[in-house]
Amino acid sequence: MSLVYTNDNCVGCNKCISACSCMGANLHTKEDGKVKIQVDGDKCIACGACFDVCKHNAREFNDDTERFFNDLARGERISILLAPAFKANYPREYEQVLGGLKRCGVNRIISISFAADITTWGYLNYVTKNNFYGGISQPCPAVVGYIERYIPELIPKLFPVQSPMMCGAIYAKKYMGITDKLAFISPCIAKKMEIDDPNNGGYISYNVTFEHLMKYVRANNVYGPACSDEIEYGLGSIYPMPGGLKENVYWFLGESAMIRQMEGEKHMYHYLEQNKDRIARSATPYLFVDALNCSSGCLYGTATEPIKNETEEVYYEMLRIREESKGMKKKDPWAKNLKPEERLKWLNKQFENLKLEDFLRAYTDRSANIKHSEPTRRELDDIFNDMLKDTEEKRHIDCSCCGYEGCHEMAVAIHNGFNEKANCIHYIKDLAEIEKQEIADLMEELNQQKQDIAEAVESINEEFVSLNASIDQMEAGNNSNAEESSGISEEIQDVSAFCNKLEDQLTQINVLLEELRENNQKVVDISSKTNLLALNASIEAARAGEAGRGFAVVASEINELAGSSRETVESSDAGQIKIEKAINNILYEAKSLLEVVGKVSERTQNLAAATQEIAASSVNVAEISDHIKDKMETLVNNMN
Repeated sequence: MSLVYTNDNCVGCNKCISACSCMGANLHTKEDGKVKIQVDGDKCIACGACFDVCKHNAREFNDDTERFFNDLARGERISILLAPAFKANYPREYEQVLGGLKRCGVNRIISISFAADITTWGYLNYVTKNNFYGGISQPCPAVVGYIERYIPELIPKLFPVQSPMMCGAIYAKKYMGITDKLAFISPCIAKKMEIDDPNNGGYISYNVTFEHLMKYVRANNVYGPACSDEIEYGLGSIYPMPGGLKENVYWFLGESAMIRQMEGEKHMYHYLEQNKDRIARSATPYLFVDALNCSSGCLYGTATEPIKNETEEVYYEMLRIREESKGMKKKDPWAKNLKPEERLKWLNKQFENLKLEDFLRAYTDRSANIKHSEPTRRELDDIFNDMLKDTEEKRHIDCSCCGYEGCHEMAVAIHNGFNEKANCIHYIKDLAEIEKQEIADLMEELNQQKQDIAEAVESINEEFVSLNASIDQMEAGNNSNAEESSGISEEIQDVSAFCNKLEDQLTQINVLLEELRENNQKVVDISSKTNLLALNASIEAARAGEAGRGFAVVASEINELAGSSRETVESSDAGQIKIEKAINNILYEAKSLLEVVGKVSERTQNLAAATQEIAASSVNVAEISDHIKDKMETLVNNMN
């Protein structure tokens, strides 16, 4: 996990990039469509510059405060090393907080002000014994982290003497015999890197920062009876001040020693970059460079409470502590009335039992996976062209909105995957201009298309007028057809009724003919009988002779009548047969006519129904036509 990290408050404003001295430590990323500037823990030196500039409280840091209190609660034996700046930051709570820590189980409390005195002693002795001039002080872990990662050629110029924190830990373990775990009450985020550095032997287990400590203290009421730190100290108490180390050296060597004081986040690292060649060659006139990351020193360190930065109360308190640290005793390294060389004598006397080798350290070149690569000219051109920076003027806008000092640095960041072209405001602006022109061209094309559509719509409207007229005519004709079809259907119904009546009448005639046949048969029967009577009369008349002659005439006439009746009947039967045949033919034809009439009637009815459907459809088509016409007119109006 990165020591410094980004929380969800980040809005991707790039201020952290602009404040950071470490190329690639801040990475432009997108998560779920949201831009965030993430921290690369390998490249970050925990300088805290991003905390100073971030207005969104988007940066946080990790330390060991929670683990420290959990281990105390489990009964771990822990002693603390107390940074000199703690008393200056909390003059009124100082003793009660220490008492509260004691109540939580802290064993011993050792002031690092005393250890700072050891550091001063170590610097002065190392310079003298090793003729080490023009070096860089190393109490600040952010400065050490920067040199190890970004300017490894200056590692030999870093003082190998440990920082006050480490001198205190080494003294506590080796000279005081403390076997407890050690926790450093710290004003600095970056001290965690120094604590975890394998070169420092694992002497310290916890970096407990002021900010997180006091938050825990107040939340959990960790206060107790007044308590103070152990071991007297001298001017090491002013180490947290800007130039604190320099002032300690002046105290023992006099101000004739030339020490370059340099502090202030980006300003500090810019100075090292600009002067790295001279420093590496020991070509500076300085005894050493007193280098601190924070412009206000450790008094307002990266892990102090932000509210403390709003006033100079902490600084005022440190001035008071400084005066208290200067004594009046003889044979005292901190006596005001002694000369620098006398103070140095008594300082060496005070620490004569210490071995300088115990307080030295080594450094590690960490640049292998840190340094970014410079793009070739061709690669640079490709990046610039991709960013629409196709002229020298565009390649030197150097507005710094992306967070980098200039366009070249932004291109280098893109080349190394630290950023992307979309984070360049001028790329977005040029892209917007191109899109604006494309939109303008598209609008012109759309306007032409609108005009073409309007003309097409006008033509279609004219066709709709003609279509509506045709529909009206079709509807009128269809209505007429419907009326005619209805009339034909009614007349066909009359024909059908006539055919039905004709069939009934012919059936009645058939019945009458049947009756006539029966009557003819009766006539034939009567005629046969009459003929038989006439024969008998003729026989009787013959028998009667002359007397029967008249009777014979009557019999003859009766016989003729009978024969005539038979002929008439026979003739009637023949005519009847012809009539029956004709009637049967008429009945057959009448039935065929009825079938035809039925089919014509059905088709006429279908035609009438279809005509009605056509009429309804014509109305529907007319309505749809009007609706489409209205839509087309609306479309044209909207386009205009």
